[in-house]
Amino acid sequence: MNDEFISDLAKRLRDLVPDTARGPARDLEANFRALLEAALGRGGYVTFEEFEAQKKVLQRTREKVEALEKALAELEKGG
Repeated sequence: MNDEFISDLAKRLRDLVPDTARGPARDLEANFRALLEAALGRGGYVTFEEFEAQKKVLQRTREKVEALEKALAELEKGG
């Protein structure tokens, strides 16, 4: 997960907390950041672009497997 993204999200969360409940803003932001890193860090997330690239690879692989299955079925029939 992008470090800049987590920092930005932590700041936004800190800004949502009312002034009367904030206490030291730096501590609050650091706590939000730690929670976000822990939660998002174990998620194994990928970018949309990475997902799309893998989707294309999977589609090509599926097409190859289907072609091989068809060829194998032809061979098993005897030709």
